[in-house]
Amino acid sequence: MTHDRKTTLPRSGHPAGHHLRTALDLATAGVPVLPLRLGKVPFGNCRACEGGACGGRPHMKSAGTCRCPAVCHAWAAATTDLSVIASRAWAPAWRQASAVAYHPAGAGLTVVDLDNTQAVVWARETLPATRIVPTTRGEHWIYRGVMQSANAARPGVDIKSLMQYARWLGPGTGTMTGLPPAVLALVVKEETTPAPGEVVSSLPAGVTWDRAVATGCRHTEQYIRTGLERGLAMVRSRTESGAASQAFGVARFLGGQHVQCPGPCGLDAIGGQIIAAAASVGVPESYAQRAVTNGLRAAERGAA
Repeated sequence: MTHDRKTTLPRSGHPAGHHLRTALDLATAGVPVLPLRLGKVPFGNCRACEGGACGGRPHMKSAGTCRCPAVCHAWAAATTDLSVIASRAWAPAWRQASAVAYHPAGAGLTVVDLDNTQAVVWARETLPATRIVPTTRGEHWIYRGVMQSANAARPGVDIKSLMQYARWLGPGTGTMTGLPPAVLALVVKEETTPAPGEVVSSLPAGVTWDRAVATGCRHTEQYIRTGLERGLAMVRSRTESGAASQAFGVARFLGGQHVQCPGPCGLDAIGGQIIAAAASVGVPESYAQRAVTNGLRAAERGAA
């Protein structure tokens, strides 16, 4: 299929024009891409997809039938389809783009994101050499192979592969090698969720979010409550396993919605409700608190 890129390419010399050209080159090489807005985060969903109302894209964890042509659903929007990347639906995003991201697993890759000097030192002492891309605060070590993603797999180390995106910061240097056991070992599968009733939670009863603790939030109360209830339902549905991981994901997603708010947004109350939901299906409170805290911090780091 042919496509007239002049209809969507930003004006000559505009930084977004460079981002679009980079994205098209990566997609041609088989790397699924998407634009990032200011703050190095994905663009928000359109109205039809807002709050997950569309059910999600087919290849997401909560698979739905959404085929929205816009840049919706964060990492799940990444594609190698040139006609989509240079489409009219994506044009507004490219005009505002501050960076290009890619879906590592979609390209058969795993990115070990080393966020500080200590993490880089650890990697050099522990991991086999591979392709390395310098970042603002550390390095990306890129390996061939796909695995589960994890934030804070160890201090200063995030794993970006399945259901994640990574910023494109250039091709890097070095010979890319296969995923080593030392990286795979960083992501330990969560133990089966204990049966409800086995854990006594010390969380205060009736912890809820309301407008009184969110005087600086730019969202409507209905928007917050709808998204929060959906997230809590997702956590409560994990009665067999994965509730803590789900709590992390919900906290990161909900926290990411507030990175542009002047604040306060009542994130402590939101986090408390997520923790309570995880505890209600048997997750130890300390485990739930750690998962939610890490999720909210991951949202903050994404905007840093």
